[in-house]
Amino acid sequence: MKRRLLKWVGLALLLALAAFLVMASGIISIPASSKHWALTYWILDFTKRRSVATHTLGGDPLKLHEEWMVLKGAGHYLTGCQPCHGSPGTNGFALLMKGATPSPPYLPDRISRWEPDELFYIVKHGIKFTGMPAWPALQRDDEVRAMTAFLTRLPSLDAQGFDALVYPAPGTPGSGPARQVEGMAVPRAVVVSCARCHGSDGGGRGAGAFPKLAGQRREYLLGALDAYARGQRYSGLMQPLSVGLPAEERTRIADYYAALQAIAPSTAEPGAVDPEVERGRSIAHQGIPEQRVPICIRCHGPKSTPVNPNYPSLAGQYREYLLLQMKLFKQGQRGGGKYAHLMHEAARGLREDQMSDVAAYFASLPTHSHSRSH
Repeated sequence: MKRRLLKWVGLALLLALAAFLVMASGIISIPASSKHWALTYWILDFTKRRSVATHTLGGDPLKLHEEWMVLKGAGHYLTGCQPCHGSPGTNGFALLMKGATPSPPYLPDRISRWEPDELFYIVKHGIKFTGMPAWPALQRDDEVRAMTAFLTRLPSLDAQGFDALVYPAPGTPGSGPARQVEGMAVPRAVVVSCARCHGSDGGGRGAGAFPKLAGQRREYLLGALDAYARGQRYSGLMQPLSVGLPAEERTRIADYYAALQAIAPSTAEPGAVDPEVERGRSIAHQGIPEQRVPICIRCHGPKSTPVNPNYPSLAGQYREYLLLQMKLFKQGQRGGGKYAHLMHEAARGLREDQMSDVAAYFASLPTHSHSRSH
């Protein structure tokens, strides 16, 4: 028995030595142009599918029905995914990526192979040995859900439908050329990137996928961009864009959006009383001392005395966006500038229904431009 064991150990060592000698000789071909054998492709694909299936067992069903989530995912797909995976109506995919090994799949034809929870897992964690990266900000499951929501819609889109999601369609919120501000040139980044999601007028896309920026406080906007660029505010959408911008360009972007006229919120029927808004008003103006929730308007207004310009104005902002930010703060998944820790404490004491009420209240307020600190 001992002799047989020694024989197997010796054989294993011999095989290991042979493998090392083959690798050390350099005869193994690694160029992408050499491609894989068909068997290698099958092994890699089978291993990938089984791994994804195993790691998504028992997960909760994803909630992907909100239209703003589809818009949010579409906003990133064009720059983050389309160059490798293509899109309806384009053929640049084949020209750019046909030399990769393995070649990234043309996604509109492959999405149906995966369940939504499997797509979520792949988008979040990436796939080794393929060039498919993990999501740049692993803290932001909400962004991964948004991308998953868009991917489930992708197979049903034609070129026109794809463009309508990625770019603001004519006549819809956010469409049209970037607005001119007297004495200020439109920053190139606004035209190339920002306006696609935040709107040409800084008013977003008419849904809570992206925040309104027009008329926001300059100091807050610049602080947010800088925090993204430093990796202190987490976002797989904004971090890659911000880190590539020179500091002076980030300053120009903040100056530009702060100088725009604020976008008014959609108003309820005259005289109507919304119970959620009224509950939110009470929290915003009085806080909830027993839950250690401070008074919101002390930092965010509206009030007659000056506020710290590094705090964002919340009046007229999209309700969905405000609610998401409060959730992220409570979960510790939302970084930011030097005052972000204050919101971690403030949001920790709020229940989700109370967050929803506060978001409804601020979304209902009239907007004010803050191009000058006050």
